[in-house]
Amino acid sequence: MEFISVQEAAVKWELSERRVQKLCKENRINGAIWFGRMWLIPKGAEKPKDGRYKNNRIKESDNE
Repeated sequence: MEFISVQEAAVKWELSERRVQKLCKENRINGAIWFGRMWLIPKGAEKPKDGRYKNNRIKESDNE
């Protein structure tokens, strides 16, 4: 299995490095491993969904 670093995942997913680290710590990235002093993220891992939004919400502009 191939892994990428937090820095590479941050660029790939357009997130900050700190946010990727937090996602790893919260077990929201499947297969992420704490190795020594760094996170290893599987190369094929998908960006976790943003928990602030739900799919079934209707935007205010859509109601008009």
